[in-house]
Amino acid sequence: MALPEYFAIGLFLLAILSLLAGFPVAFTLAGSALFVAAIASLTGAFEISLMGAIPSRIFGTAIWNEVLIAVPLFIFMGLMLERSRVAASLLENMGMLFGQLRGGLGISVFIVGALLAASTGIVGAAVVTMGLMALPTMLKHGYDPKLAAGAICASGTLGQIIPPSIVLIILGEQISNAYVASQSLIGNWSPEPVSVGDLFAGALVPGLLLVSLYILYQVGIAFFKPQSSPALPAAAAKDNRLILKLIGALFAPVALMLAVLGSIIMGVATPTEAASVGGVGAILLAGIADKEKPAGWIYMAGASVPALLLISNFLDLRIDPGGISQEALLGLSLAVPLILILIAGIGISLVRLYRSGILKEVCLSTMQMSSMVFVILIGATLFSLVFRGLGGDDIVYEALKDLPGGKYGALFVVMLVIFILGFFLDFVEITFVVVPIVAPVILLMEVNPIWLGILIAMNLQTSFLTPPFGFALFYLRRVAPAEITTGMIYRGVIPFVLIQLGALAILAAFPALATWLPENFLGSQY
Repeated sequence: MALPEYFAIGLFLLAILSLLAGFPVAFTLAGSALFVAAIASLTGAFEISLMGAIPSRIFGTAIWNEVLIAVPLFIFMGLMLERSRVAASLLENMGMLFGQLRGGLGISVFIVGALLAASTGIVGAAVVTMGLMALPTMLKHGYDPKLAAGAICASGTLGQIIPPSIVLIILGEQISNAYVASQSLIGNWSPEPVSVGDLFAGALVPGLLLVSLYILYQVGIAFFKPQSSPALPAAAAKDNRLILKLIGALFAPVALMLAVLGSIIMGVATPTEAASVGGVGAILLAGIADKEKPAGWIYMAGASVPALLLISNFLDLRIDPGGISQEALLGLSLAVPLILILIAGIGISLVRLYRSGILKEVCLSTMQMSSMVFVILIGATLFSLVFRGLGGDDIVYEALKDLPGGKYGALFVVMLVIFILGFFLDFVEITFVVVPIVAPVILLMEVNPIWLGILIAMNLQTSFLTPPFGFALFYLRRVAPAEITTGMIYRGVIPFVLIQLGALAILAAFPALATWLPENFLGSQY
């Protein structure tokens, strides 16, 4: 093994050990890369002139990348929806709908978790919200504390795999870069990049599969261990107006989900455009959360959004230098009043949110989370450049291509490594450190990039649940009652980790679960 390769291995180990020691991710990636590059250049093992590519790489991957604009927009949407009490209304009505069934409250938790995931995509907000609302109710009605804690943690992490997901946006960028890199190595210099929309469409069926497995597990536990999941008393589950209340509670998240995901999957909007629509919808929903104030203008503004999308989809609103066509004139005469109504509704909502302090809090949190993601991206760009400059990608390729089982053996090893790292590192660290190293090698073996991306995303979901550093466990521990111990939470999530691994095995055996929607609705062919 040549000297540069020893430095490449040392760089990877230094980064992992520094992360395990608790150093900040972004500074660990950039610092370890600069440290090893400086020492390697003194020995002649690294060409320091490669560092001149850093500015263009940062501008290309972080500054001028329109797809990554969706990250702060989706974060803003999720945090704003957390304030709109969508989850509280959903859980209350779903609990009454399924309450008289044994295990019905647990089923409600998974359904609400899936709807929250499709509306927000923020794991921490979902776990905390569900922990504050659902856990006391489940304990009050006699649910096994371990089952209740595990169900809430598992349902809260559905935001990892069900789009719109921040994980899928970040992972999509890494998979796209890896696919372009792998294609260039085989002489294809203009490949079709993998889009975030491809991953959103590909994740939909596996996400619903995982929700179904969770519900089946809850039904099975309720059947074989009835005392762990008792039915609610009849009085608590009876409400003559339940269907109307349920429709009212479902309307907002389902409408937002259709506006965001539907526009991406149908090809009407890019993920960034859909994220901006989601942000506007979240502002309007948060603006009507205060039932004591009139919300007529806000409701009209919400109705104007789909109307504007339809007008822009069916009518050409462009104005040519030579004049305006009849079609454009008709479209503008319909669109301008709707835009004015939308502006009025957004303005009323923003004023209410500003006066209540919610707007400031959400904007600050969005800025903090977005800054974290982009600083880590810059650090990961530097790390990847130095690692490849030392020949690290060649080491990985040689190690994986000689494994028994060909591409399936290599894929199994990569999934196993990611799963083990999930015990100690979070999804951001794994995505920016491991995926850029292994993904190009796997993709050289003619693996579908969408399938690979969804496999990694579902695997990364387990990092939120696996002790000792699963973030969902910490989120629930922070809001759980005193009688729920950390040990109960750890034992409660183990069955759901096994279910996730089972879903991962099903997805590995049937790639069409991830590739059918992108191929048939987006025309993606890889």
